[in-house]
Amino acid sequence: MSGIDVVRESARAGRVVLFEESPRDGAQAKTLMSAEFRVRLARAQGAVFGADGPRHVVFAAGFPSVCAQEYEATRRVALEAEGSVSPAAVCRGTEQDVRLALSAVQGAAHARVMVIVAASEATARALVHRGAREALADGLDLVKSAVDRADGVAVDVCLVDAPRADPGLVAEYAGSMTAAGAGTVVLADTVGDLLPGQARALFARVAAGAGPDPVLVSHLHNDLGLGLANTLAALESGVRVAACSWLGMAERSGMVATEQLLFLLAHDPAKAEAVLGAGCRPWWSEPDLTRLPGIARMVSAETGVPLTVTTPIVGTGVGTISTGTPFTHPATFQPYDPEHLLGVRPTVVLTQLASGRVVRAVAERLGHRLDREATAAALAWVKDRAYRDNRAVVPDADFAAYLDGLTAARRPTGATPDARS
Repeated sequence: MSGIDVVRESARAGRVVLFEESPRDGAQAKTLMSAEFRVRLARAQGAVFGADGPRHVVFAAGFPSVCAQEYEATRRVALEAEGSVSPAAVCRGTEQDVRLALSAVQGAAHARVMVIVAASEATARALVHRGAREALADGLDLVKSAVDRADGVAVDVCLVDAPRADPGLVAEYAGSMTAAGAGTVVLADTVGDLLPGQARALFARVAAGAGPDPVLVSHLHNDLGLGLANTLAALESGVRVAACSWLGMAERSGMVATEQLLFLLAHDPAKAEAVLGAGCRPWWSEPDLTRLPGIARMVSAETGVPLTVTTPIVGTGVGTISTGTPFTHPATFQPYDPEHLLGVRPTVVLTQLASGRVVRAVAERLGHRLDREATAAALAWVKDRAYRDNRAVVPDADFAAYLDGLTAARRPTGATPDARS
């Protein structure tokens, strides 16, 4: 157990911290991660940053009050992924929930709990049947109590529905809760309907009103497809801790995807500076981006959330080429080099848009060299096959079988079976 809050330390030094929510908020996307997988994911995510994993990743391992199994999963992450991340348990704003959450992570290095407190009138009435100021005052008392019994566990606060709350009230209690010992204060949009300018203004206004001590965290949903844009707006305002989730999994339409946010801030220093400011130093250790595709595949296999051809950064379309000009000039038609940055080797696939060059390249990969006549025949076959099946991609195995037949049909009498066109 450490007495230093490495998350506060990192944020105040201008480093970026990811508040990983896929095991916890991701469950509201109708997914479930086993205890074993949560440990595996925490270790893998921490390894992206090497020994600095705990300073760059808060891992919201679970919500212990849900059931005994959820408590055990959270506890296992705290103990078995120790040193890889800063493990966290999430709880409602009650004494009983806080005690349970603390016990789930007690004794683990860099452990944290996050206490959920209603901030707007609507959510306060819905969650605790009181007004917002009363709910926040109760939350402040709970923070003080939690800090007193935390025994080295950092106490974070999540202010629910912050955009629809009184910004002056949110700022007042962000300052008071920090003064009472809160490590970070999360501003959650809850319903995901902010525009980027509104997100930027929210965090700037709360930061100005709360004073220099609070470390604010963004927790922004994707209901309008703006989770990433709004998170970047929060970072532009000075926020350095951002909640995210692998594959964007979270309630309803999800939240900003971990792999997208991390890649955007890490793959190009100029882009990082455009978001975080000139001269920014977002990392204690440069993240190993080549790990992202593998982690994403792990998460997809565990949860059933698919990686599609249009999924950014980790989807099946990354590094694939199917048309002539991008095939001959790939650097001109992609925003980054997938092989250099992600370890994803370029792949040429056959579709109805194939050119002769593409067909020859795939044929060579499959062990066939095509002359002009064979190329024309193969190109016609590929296009016919795609339209006949109403499927763009022609599988390599099917094309290989066609090429074997084409070769056999064009083989001179008496030629050996290994001859190629």
